[in-house]
Amino acid sequence: MSKVSVTLAQAANLVVTCGTTNTFIFQGEPGIGKSSLRHPIMQKLGWPADRFVYVDAALLDTGDMQYPANRGDHIEFIPNKMFKHDEPVVIMLDEFGKAPRPVKNAMLTLLLEHRIGSTHLPEGSIVFGTTNLATDGVGDVMEGHARNRVTMVKVSKPTADEVIEWGVDNGMEPTIMAWMHEYPQCLDSYTNYPAGDKIDNPYIFNPRSSVQGACFTPRSGFHAGEILKQRHNIPDDALIAALAGTVGEAAARDLEAFVALNDDLTPFAVCVEKPDTAKVPDSPIAATILSLGAVMRIDNDNINNWIKYMRRLPRETQFMFAQNAMRSKKAGLVARATEFTKWARENSWAV
Repeated sequence: MSKVSVTLAQAANLVVTCGTTNTFIFQGEPGIGKSSLRHPIMQKLGWPADRFVYVDAALLDTGDMQYPANRGDHIEFIPNKMFKHDEPVVIMLDEFGKAPRPVKNAMLTLLLEHRIGSTHLPEGSIVFGTTNLATDGVGDVMEGHARNRVTMVKVSKPTADEVIEWGVDNGMEPTIMAWMHEYPQCLDSYTNYPAGDKIDNPYIFNPRSSVQGACFTPRSGFHAGEILKQRHNIPDDALIAALAGTVGEAAARDLEAFVALNDDLTPFAVCVEKPDTAKVPDSPIAATILSLGAVMRIDNDNINNWIKYMRRLPRETQFMFAQNAMRSKKAGLVARATEFTKWARENSWAV
């Protein structure tokens, strides 16, 4: 298996820049964000949502592609509506490697010529797909005649910093992001371990294990965060059981301590109401949780007071906030804040 790979951001850029001429099939481990590529792609293109077509290839049968219509003296094959458009579209063939072989064969012209039967997609349309790695052991196969029609590219597993950057803009629970920051090995890839070696990382997806249970991925981490958001309504034993069933027991047990720290934090509202006197966390991890949560909660009304409070946090936590805030959708808000401008000027020596 090739060790050459791209990030998710680079994958989206490949589709936008070369997708009208090349059909990319992106391979990667489960749960790393391949199916979410639609969002940056459509954003980069600036196209409305109705010009994106999601196709779960694994669930298709050949009859889903086109069907015969009797025209009296002849039979005409009519394509499924998802392949019939008046304007250029983006068609995403998710889980393409799991599609039945007859479906893959029926899609060969779509991959190469953007055509189903005699119906062509509008000029400028884009077709791309996703699939798992063959070594993941989840049933993905790409036959040689199909591979030669596409550009197969491996997508690397995102790092903790990359997931956190995504998470602050997409409502990921701050406790989960702080845990990833402290345990970045939770996003290691089994492909980094030589074949035959025992993998002693208890958090990751590991197809070499005889029994693959729940594991930590960006996807399962996000869902674990949704459980944590409701933790005050869930008994402690049920909370741990639910987390273990989502991200694995090792990650769930580690998260227990982070949850306790989070629940003892000074509420964000208090931090911005009393920036000079509100309690500052004793634990660096607690400060990390508070800082990452603040990126999602700042607005025009509280940004300056938050910066005043933030100055009392450990310096590395201040820089963590600044880095993630300036990479987020709130970068403009932060950059215009008087207190942040002052902080940035005083700390420019460290940039």
